[in-house]
Amino acid sequence: MKYYSLNHKAENTSFKNAVVKGLAPDKGLYFPENITPLPKSFFDNIQNLSNTEIAFQAIKQFVTPDIPEQVLKTIIDETLSFNFPVVNLSEHISTLELFHGPTMAFKDVGARFMARCLGYFNKENSNEVTVLVATSGDTGGAVANGFLGVKGVNVVILYPSGKVSDIQEKQLTTLGNNITALEVDGVFDDCQDMVKRAFLDEDLTSKMQLTSANSINVARWLPQLFYFMFAYKQLHKKHENIVFSVPSGNFGNVCAGMMAQQLGLPIKHFIASNNENNVVTNYLHTKEYKPKPSVQTISNAMDVGNPSNFIRIKEIYKNNFDSLKTNLSSYSFNDIETKKALKEIFDNYNYVADPHGAVGYLGCKAYLKDNKNSHCVFLETAHPTKFLDVVEEVIKEKQPLPKQIEAVMDKEKVSTQISTYNELKQFLLSK
Repeated sequence: MKYYSLNHKAENTSFKNAVVKGLAPDKGLYFPENITPLPKSFFDNIQNLSNTEIAFQAIKQFVTPDIPEQVLKTIIDETLSFNFPVVNLSEHISTLELFHGPTMAFKDVGARFMARCLGYFNKENSNEVTVLVATSGDTGGAVANGFLGVKGVNVVILYPSGKVSDIQEKQLTTLGNNITALEVDGVFDDCQDMVKRAFLDEDLTSKMQLTSANSINVARWLPQLFYFMFAYKQLHKKHENIVFSVPSGNFGNVCAGMMAQQLGLPIKHFIASNNENNVVTNYLHTKEYKPKPSVQTISNAMDVGNPSNFIRIKEIYKNNFDSLKTNLSSYSFNDIETKKALKEIFDNYNYVADPHGAVGYLGCKAYLKDNKNSHCVFLETAHPTKFLDVVEEVIKEKQPLPKQIEAVMDKEKVSTQISTYNELKQFLLSK
């Protein structure tokens, strides 16, 4: 498979080069040249396939021949070492739990897949690769865990000071080894801007190999399409008109779901559920895409004012607004509404959601008002105990800590504070 830049000013390249470079030389995100749908029989009989078999068939075309099929099967097997259960709440609403991995966030899949791809590409290479990643919460921990100890790879994580939860901060600042955390005086968009600027800085790129582990990287972004197939496998014999409500920040997850749909997965519709960072919700109402500074909310992984992956979504729909709008709805909810939803889910269904899942649940409810014969699945993207202060305050019930969270709680935080891009640049040059 070849990949092209969405800025259309760089040469097409291989999967390997797209992964290693992260961003195209013209600053564009990479996108696959072709998407070949899988046969209808694959989806009709999907319940008879293992998750590993589903994932292999779904992603094979995007990564071969750069990764041989046998190696790819091993990478997928190691990536998917946990479950992806769908929990039914009511006749019309279910939730897909994506928090059963090592850092209890949906990003474990993409981070583990990318780490193994990069490890394979780097095994014969004596040069080190530096993975530079910005996080608004869960990406950092997932990337840190996924890349921990990978030969020839150093990871530098930028996160906004005071704007991630205590547990999220512990997960990205306590591992040591080849993982370094930089605590940025700013918001997530500042972190993301610094990362993008570093990729275009020849002072850096002439001296070191930089790549990204944000969802701008194709190896982090594409494996997220697996989730939607795993949910369909569990639901398609019980429900028609399956709709996914995706808590959306950088829009990699909903975009990956749309890629699954392009492969033939029979999804009726997508909902991008936003918090108050609602650039896409506004776009779908006005046709005007206006990035704006992010605002801090209790669903912090969605605090993104200029979502990188939305350009990929536009590409899927050939930049046709009307075509996109028939397949994507978007709603925005504030923190007060999110807390009410957390309580409602707990009181009505005896289910403990996290703030991001609660926003997804609200998206389901809003969509179902006018689409009553749909079955809506909201994505539970992180374990509720990663947001203990909010969740326990709302449901008034203490939550036990899972072993993955307990393991980091007593570890000492180690981070380096920076405020400017020049400080990041000097740090990288001194490595």
